[in-house]
Amino acid sequence: MATETQESAKLAQLAHENPDEIEVAAGREREQLEGWIPELATEAEVREALEKAFDYRGDVTITKKDGTQVVGYLFDRRAGSSLADSFVRIIPSNAPTKVNVAYSDIAALAFTGRDTAAGKTFEAWVKKYWEKKAAGERNIQIEPDKLD
Repeated sequence: MATETQESAKLAQLAHENPDEIEVAAGREREQLEGWIPELATEAEVREALEKAFDYRGDVTITKKDGTQVVGYLFDRRAGSSLADSFVRIIPSNAPTKVNVAYSDIAALAFTGRDTAAGKTFEAWVKKYWEKKAAGERNIQIEPDKLD
């Protein structure tokens, strides 16, 4: 993931470009997180890993300090002044009720689900469109992938 310094440098570079000549604006780099199990040794590592889990478009597995696991989609997080005041909200894959988990209760985090957004950039969509057009197809529609 790009640091704030890298993002600022990209924006500064684009500020000097002619907007009519720029095809694609600078975006956030996507990391390959599927299958990743981050170290959660420090408070900063816990916070960073949960921020990445919030941006992740697949299920995660949270192992709590009491040994229980919550598997599901992390859709919200609330950062407080301490880990005890911070929590994530998850839609479990096996239950209809949303679950709140305090950062301080998290022993381990794993990115276990398929990243449904991987490879789904606008550039990939445009590439598929032009490939179909070059092949002579008409009434081109690019359909979204079916979710599992």
